[in-house]
Parts: sequence; structure tokens; C-alpha cells
Amino acid sequence: MRAIVMPKVLPIVLPKVSDDVARALGNLVWLGCERLTQIVVAIVISGVLARYFGPDVFGKWQYANTLLLVLAPITWVCGAEILVPTIVHEPPSRLGTILGSAFVLRFGVSLAALLLTWIVLAAGSGYGRVDPMVAAMLAGLATTMIFREPFAVVSTWLQSRTYSKPALLAAIVSAIGKALLVWLFVRLAIDPARFGWLWALEAAAIAAMLIAYYAAQHGQAQDEGQEGKEERDRLDALDGRPGQAARSGQAARSGRSDPSARRWRLDWQLEVALFRRFVSAGSVFWIGLVCMYLFLKLDRLMLERVVDYADLGRYSAAQQLNENWITLALMLAQTLAPAFVYRVHERARLLRNMLRLLAMTAVLMICGALVLDALGGTIIRLVFGPGFEGAVDIFRWAVWLSVPAGIEAIANLIVLKYQAKFVLLAKWLLALAVAFAVNLVAIPRFGGHGALMGLAAGYLAAIAVDLYYLRLRLAQ
Repeated sequence: MRAIVMPKVLPIVLPKVSDDVARALGNLVWLGCERLTQIVVAIVISGVLARYFGPDVFGKWQYANTLLLVLAPITWVCGAEILVPTIVHEPPSRLGTILGSAFVLRFGVSLAALLLTWIVLAAGSGYGRVDPMVAAMLAGLATTMIFREPFAVVSTWLQSRTYSKPALLAAIVSAIGKALLVWLFVRLAIDPARFGWLWALEAAAIAAMLIAYYAAQHGQAQDEGQEGKEERDRLDALDGRPGQAARSGQAARSGRSDPSARRWRLDWQLEVALFRRFVSAGSVFWIGLVCMYLFLKLDRLMLERVVDYADLGRYSAAQQLNENWITLALMLAQTLAPAFVYRVHERARLLRNMLRLLAMTAVLMICGALVLDALGGTIIRLVFGPGFEGAVDIFRWAVWLSVPAGIEAIANLIVLKYQAKFVLLAKWLLALAVAFAVNLVAIPRFGGHGALMGLAAGYLAAIAVDLYYLRLRLAQ
């Protein structure tokens, strides 16, 4: 009897589980490929530009990128933590209204931020307050703001479907294309001030691919729905109106047979009430993220006031490599969070999982820091070439920041699990204040090493808040 029953039960139970697992694993694989591609491309491009620009111009390039990364979070209104649940919980017929309202909000904020940036750069450059080279570089880089967040509503839609492959594939293709164009610009000896527009071109290409994919998918779904309606009308007409049935059948057949009938369409609409809800929702998270990114780039912002651009370029070169290593800790947190944190509700088990993840991350980061510390000189010379020897010592110290950065990324999962937005805001405000205070004293005395002290102090303050909240939330 069991041999007869099991074949009937297994096909019913297993395929659904297998599809869910396969989809999640597929997303993780594509996320890993995209992140690794971005890391490799970033390192290669940095090495090429460092050799072409030289330390001084490379320092200006890194400073322009720092300013962009401080400005970019301003456009992160109506983030995925708001948009994804809205898409999931609302009826499918509301999708165009949700995406349209979010797009208008993001586009409006991004356009205002871009125009304000251009105005400030023009005024600052004209009055000698901003270096003309930095202003020209940032003018191109800042254009990415108008393409990234507004059109990323399509990526959020894909995320809600647990199918991020199209967005990740677009990012991979665009990153490789950008690397090839950077190489071509170097071969053609293009003015360094114009390189920022390559990043704008990359963002525009990703936006175009995302919109094209959504329009094609949405248009196909709408056409298939229309065909189904026509088919139902034809079947209804068969009851008593043969002439209409023939006409309906002919229309349905002509719609299916004509490929040109397939239309690309968005059907995005603005709903004022939903727009206002998006403006108010998530504002605390948004301010917290702005504080976090300001903290991460505060070292270079304050260091620029003390050292010349050549020294800033060497410091930034070391930090860029270190940040790529720290990115692996963030990938680890994103990969492990759903299974070991977000889906666990029993406090004792959740606490055990958090302690194990913290210990594992600490060991992993320490081992990696030991290797990078030992190979620091070789890595800097291999990637950036001559003129960046001063970055070696900074890099060897900076890699140890990956330990508190990795621990903070894991400890932060408990804050995200319980959507503790005010804890998140308080944490990064404290980290920003501590780093600013330490930098104010240490940077004039120790230069780049003082900036590392400020980062370390800020990370420790953030970890203290995370661990306090962990203890408070999971204490028996």
C-alpha cells in the first residue's frame, strides 16, 4: 500500500518545495556573480585609472566619488523595505499605480538633488571653493542619480517576485561594458574630467534594460489577459449568437497569430494618496541610511581638509581595496539572514544563531585580515603600480577594520529583523558623532592613520548599540 501511495504524494509535495528552494538558490548564485563581478571590475578600473591619472588626479577622482556616495543616499526615498511589502500585499491590478507613484517620488527627489549638485558645483568652481577637476568629475558622476534609484523600482518589483536575475544580469553586462570603455578612454588619452560620464552611461544602460524588460513582460501579460477575455466572450457567444461567435473567434485568432499585436507597455500611474504614504513611510530608515553612508565616507571628507590630493589618493586607494573586502561580510550577512535570523522566532534559538554567526564572522574576518596584512605591499603594487607606495601601510592597518565591520553587519540583522528604525537611526547618529570627534583630534596629528582611528571608534560605537539591543530584545 505504501508503495502505491508514495508516488501519488511525492509529486504533490516535493515540486513546490523544490521550486521555492531552486528560486532562492538561483537568486543567491546570481547575487554572488553580480557582487564578485562588481568587485573585480572596481579593482581593475581603479588600477587602470591610478596608473593613468597619477596620485594627485586619482585623489581628486576618489574625492569626487566620495562626494557622490554621500549625495546618493538622499535619493533613497521609498526604499525596498517599504515598496516590496506594498507590492506583495496589494492586488496585482495595483502594480502600475504602486510603481508609478514610487517612480514619481524617486525621480522628483533625484532630479532635485542632481540640479542642486550642479548649481553648487558651478558656483563653487566659479568662486574657487571647489577644485575645477573635482567639479567636472562629479558633474558626470552625479548624473547617475537620475537613473539609478528611480528606475530601480523595476528591481524592487523583481525582488518581490524572488527573481532578481534580469536586474543582476543587466548590472553585470553594464559593468563589463564600462570597464571596456574605461580602457578605451585611457588608450585614447581622454581628459580625466570626462571619465565620470562613463558611470552615467552605465546607469542609463541599466535603466533602459530594466524598463525594456518590465514593458515587455507587462505587455505580454496584458495581451494574454486580453486574449483570455476574448476567448471567454467567444465561448459565451456560442450559446446563441453564431455570427458574433465567429467574429469573436476570428478576432481572438488574429490577435494570437499576429506577433505585432504584442505591445510593450508600462501602465504606470500616479496616485496622490499612495504618493503621500510613500513620502511619510520609511523616513526614519532613510535618515538612518544617510547617516550610515556619511559615517562611512566621513574619513575622506575630513582628510581632504588636511592633506593634499596625492596623499588623499593613496589613502583612498587603500580604503577602496579594503571596502571591497568588507563587501564580502555584507554578502555573508545577506545570504545567511533569511535562514538563520529572519525566519527564526524562538528566542533561545535565535540567540544561539546570532552568537554563532558573530563568532564565525569574527574568525573569518581575522583570518582574511591576517592574509591581506601579510600581502599588503604586493597587492598595492600589483593593483595601483608606482607612486602608491604610501598606501601600503594604510592598507595594512585598514584591513583590520573588516573585523568590526563584519561583526556590525551581522549584529545589525537583529535590528533589521524587528524593524527597529529608531535604534538604527540612533546607532548611526552615535557612530557619526563619535567618528567626527575622533577625526577632529586624530587627523591633524596622524593624517590617514587618524582617519582609521575615527572609523574604528565609530564601528565600536555602532556594535555597542547593536549588542545592547540584542541583549535587550532576546534576554529571557
